[in-house]
Amino acid sequence: MCSAAASPAMPTSGARPHVVLLPSAGMGHLVPFGRLAVALSGGRGCDVSVAAVLPTVSSAEARHLEALFAAAGTAVRRLDFRLAPFDASEFPGADPFFLRFEAMRRSAPLLGPLLAAAGASALVTDIALASVALPVARERGVPCYVLFTASAAMLAFCAYFPAHLDSSAADGRGGVVGDVDVPGVYRVPKSSVPQALHDPKHLFTQQFVANGRGLVDADGILVNTFDAFEPEAITALREGSVASGFPPVFAVGPLLPVRFPPQEPAEDPAGYMQWLDAQPARSVVYVSFGSRKAISPDQLRELAAGLEASGHRFLWVVKSTVVDRDEAAELGDLLGDDGFLGRVQGRALVTKGWVEQEEILQHGSVGLFVSHCGWNSLTEAAASGVPVLAWPRFGDQRINAAVVARSRLGAWEERWSWDGEEGLVTGKEVAEKIKAVMADGTVAKKAATVGEAAAAATAKGGTSYWSLAEFVGRCRDAGGRHE
Repeated sequence: MCSAAASPAMPTSGARPHVVLLPSAGMGHLVPFGRLAVALSGGRGCDVSVAAVLPTVSSAEARHLEALFAAAGTAVRRLDFRLAPFDASEFPGADPFFLRFEAMRRSAPLLGPLLAAAGASALVTDIALASVALPVARERGVPCYVLFTASAAMLAFCAYFPAHLDSSAADGRGGVVGDVDVPGVYRVPKSSVPQALHDPKHLFTQQFVANGRGLVDADGILVNTFDAFEPEAITALREGSVASGFPPVFAVGPLLPVRFPPQEPAEDPAGYMQWLDAQPARSVVYVSFGSRKAISPDQLRELAAGLEASGHRFLWVVKSTVVDRDEAAELGDLLGDDGFLGRVQGRALVTKGWVEQEEILQHGSVGLFVSHCGWNSLTEAAASGVPVLAWPRFGDQRINAAVVARSRLGAWEERWSWDGEEGLVTGKEVAEKIKAVMADGTVAKKAATVGEAAAAATAKGGTSYWSLAEFVGRCRDAGGRHE
């Protein structure tokens, strides 16, 4: 059991553990690894290397890696992880990010020489690679930790899901997935289970189950959350209620954004920060559904109608493809040629460009975040104390939306459809919900309280501060390098 209340000694200046970080594909996985790298190298007494796989799946990942290494300088070193040949045709029509997970998983044996050459004191691997990276690290005598890039609730679900499948099979239900009662946490209804997991032959399901079974072999699990945000799930994991013999859990979030130096051309090509500066306090609805999944054209147009009808100012980041390199359509074509952009000009800013989301959420003019509930987005909202209107679309996002509702960070309209379900959320529904949440002062106050708790957790002496310190101490004790 790992107690976040413990107060381990901070690393000494003499012994410097070398922590190697191995992220997988997708911004949702890469961003927290970059933040962890900077946290460990900046004042925590660690040498840090990040294993990079090129080419990346998306342009956003390539830009982020380049900016990370440029900003960190010599504090965060780069390791090139060259993958073994992989025939993607074995999985026709598969999601490109799941394919990259598989390519990295099959290349796991190549990790051994990489760790040896780096002189690693510890490996922190992505959850998508856990079951294949852990045995390689163990063979090399290198402690191996997992950075779980989603919520603690999703970690509990991941750890328990293999047992749920085993129980289903033993009862003669052939592994059919129903409601999942996660011990010590709460029930995850069938409708909130990630879509792919209903198909036992799906590539992601096979990866997910293998990684869930492998978690018990890790030396510890780092989670980008904090005790006050998810008390039930964190307590259940630490006490062994979810899975017996579960490793220590280090709640180290919200991991703070990396501050990248200004680059040329200017970082604000759409002018969104300048536009936000001109808006009244807490008047803007920020809308973004993340970097991972596209929304159908019909739903995009209903969302546009709802934002317009809400009467509120809004900043909307539009995404219409799974991989950003495929994004070629013009905004007018995506949103319908009915004059929408002209009608909302002045009180809205709509862009397809990449934005620095944490800067937007920290801006005083933002009063609501309409979010798909990707975990990075929710931790950024929590850190900024900005209310969330949860509209999960894919994967773990309904489980994360439940965290929004339970923590009082915002509201979740559970009836709204997500990817693969029939029916559209109408513009009228969107408008009414936005108006209701923006008018509710209690929602804003409760979100602000979450923000205060997040700040307390990461401040010196807070629960997340000490969790990270305990992790560093274990890495140092495992074999720090002397300069």
